[in-house]
Amino acid sequence: MIHRSVDCVLLDIEGTTSSIAFVYDVMFAYVREHLVEFLQEHIDSPSVMSAIDQMRVDLDDASWSPATSTREERIEVVSRQVLQWMDEDKKWTGLKALQGILWKGGFESGKLRAHIYPEVHKALLNWKELGIAIRIYSSGSVLAQKLFFGHTEEGSLLPLFDAHYDTTVGGKKEIESYRHIAEDIGLPCERILFVSDIAAELEAAAGAGMQMVACCRPGNAPLPNSFRGERIQSFDELELRRFGS
Repeated sequence: MIHRSVDCVLLDIEGTTSSIAFVYDVMFAYVREHLVEFLQEHIDSPSVMSAIDQMRVDLDDASWSPATSTREERIEVVSRQVLQWMDEDKKWTGLKALQGILWKGGFESGKLRAHIYPEVHKALLNWKELGIAIRIYSSGSVLAQKLFFGHTEEGSLLPLFDAHYDTTVGGKKEIESYRHIAEDIGLPCERILFVSDIAAELEAAAGAGMQMVACCRPGNAPLPNSFRGERIQSFDELELRRFGS
């Protein structure tokens, strides 16, 4: 059992609250299956155009300009780039924004129901009863996060979360991102616990002064031998109390 005193828990999603396999085998598969059809219907919508504009910023290539193409060419260019970035497992903001828009239809139609590890819901409830704030920091867009937790196998968990962060605050492997989040929360970093399955993210959070614990779920990639932080396999192994209590 790991004992920590905190005022806020900051949680990753994939490999932490939810299975990586669900994200890649179900959610990503949904995007691949519906992407072209979705773009044919919605490529001119403001939200999709905004995501495409951000994709151009992410790519940092002025020559990539689907807006100057015909509608059919735009669909082909955008879909090709999205699929390439998914194959490369990019975490870029424009890609995640577009994925989130696609997932909206899947979750709201009932075709998608988010996987949550069995003990997660109870742990979240317990932490809230203790007065500990709970926030999410994921590479997935805030829209996608809210859709995910609003449509889980356990029902909607959204009321349990105080806020959501995505890569618009900065990359998850960058120390400054965690400082920005702590500033937004209004807490010193040492009163925040970050839980993730990725060593580089945990080390960045620790570099900002946050507490951190690695989540080692079945199917997660093994942590590097150089990682020296504490590890859990389930939220049941975390014994939390309010800071200073």
